[in-house]
Amino acid sequence: MRILIIRHGDPDYVNDSLTPRGDREAELLAGIIDRFGIDEVFLSPQGRAQRTASYSLSRLGMSGTTLKWLHEFVPLIRRPDRDPVKTIAWDWRPSDWTVHPEFFDKDRWFTNEIMTAGGVEEEFVKVREGLDELLSAHGYRRDGLVYRVEESSHKTLAFFCHFGVECVILGHLLNISPMQLWHGFVASPTSVTSLYTEERVPGTASFRVNFFGATPHLFGAGVEVSHRARFVECAGDPGDGFERS
Repeated sequence: MRILIIRHGDPDYVNDSLTPRGDREAELLAGIIDRFGIDEVFLSPQGRAQRTASYSLSRLGMSGTTLKWLHEFVPLIRRPDRDPVKTIAWDWRPSDWTVHPEFFDKDRWFTNEIMTAGGVEEEFVKVREGLDELLSAHGYRRDGLVYRVEESSHKTLAFFCHFGVECVILGHLLNISPMQLWHGFVASPTSVTSLYTEERVPGTASFRVNFFGATPHLFGAGVEVSHRARFVECAGDPGDGFERS
């Protein structure tokens, strides 16, 4: 089985849609989408993901299934440098989150008292259970840190969603704390991440990433990759201040 995780295009957050740039990115993605051999498409219920997917679905002549758990990962917390103002759970200053060992633990990252107060575990469980239910319906049942193969599949499933929830999905599939993914990786708008199951032992599967955050459709068209979800490169550089995916 193959899973593709596709982030929405450059966002218009106010209207939960795309900017003109985001529409162009989504059009370019649709221009190469048939190369991935997609069998089924699943969508976040949010407008920016739905609009991004609409271009590809039209090109493929397919319809998609909306899944509530693919919604952006949005529990709010009182981050140390922002208290009492609440902000998204998955964007911290490096000096704040790296001093907590639990954030590097796949089983404990959501147990930090700030995360607990923000209801982060409850939202994580929704994503984890939704993902495992979907995979089980396709023949892969979660069993500890691996998946038991009840029926092997060569299908390709595409998820059109958001950077925050993408890292939660990847963390669960790869048994990694999403805190490390949120802060160490950037999936730019309309980027594509690909994972395959690896069934080296009959009846047992694990997931393996073969590319992350790819944007060949943008490079091929000479379009600069958006920095949404990425901040300043060097201290003193101008930044847009965005902290949402």
